[in-house]
Amino acid sequence: MKIAIDGPAGAGKSTVAKAIAAKLHMNYLDTGAMYRATAYAMIEEGIEPADAAKVVPALSKLDMAICYENGLQKVLVNGVDVTPYIRTSRISKGASDIAVIPEVRLKLVDIQREVANQYDIVMDGRDIGTYVLPDADKKYFITASAHERARRRCEEIRQSGQEADIDVIEREIVARDKTDSNREFAPLKQAEDAILVDTTDMDKERVIDWIIGDITGVES
Repeated sequence: MKIAIDGPAGAGKSTVAKAIAAKLHMNYLDTGAMYRATAYAMIEEGIEPADAAKVVPALSKLDMAICYENGLQKVLVNGVDVTPYIRTSRISKGASDIAVIPEVRLKLVDIQREVANQYDIVMDGRDIGTYVLPDADKKYFITASAHERARRRCEEIRQSGQEADIDVIEREIVARDKTDSNREFAPLKQAEDAILVDTTDMDKERVIDWIIGDITGVES
């Protein structure tokens, strides 16, 4: 079974996807982490993620693998676990920049489809239902207002002990939405057969319960 969950940055799709996978005993693949890891790897090599002329040749040296430890996904790049280093604002921007490069997306999509063909999978991203898994059994597009998404991201950052400016974060989210929605190759878009779930006024438990009910046909 394949479940596709799409949506813009900060909408909570990863949290929802992980919970659904756990409750339904399915595998979860966070595709966003793969793009973040690719951006991180390039930055470590001194390459700007937006510089396609340098990124594309460097892809041949990038070997990516996904593994799980105590139920948590880890992304390994050339044998090194980069998971702890890919959740900063710098890497978020890099992930958005690098995702517009067709060669990057093609490389990672091949990995994603291979995983989906081997296991029951819940996958989240920005173009899962439209491009990566157009044949998914269930598709959802999770969103929320830019301000609410900024508030949530700000709270996450502060809980980690760092300072956060909600106005700056909201501007970054709006800019990223524009970049993701306007890219020529596989843009952020709701699939025609996806169910829209606006979480602006919904907590994550309510969202999770509703989607599981829709998948299983059993109301919680």
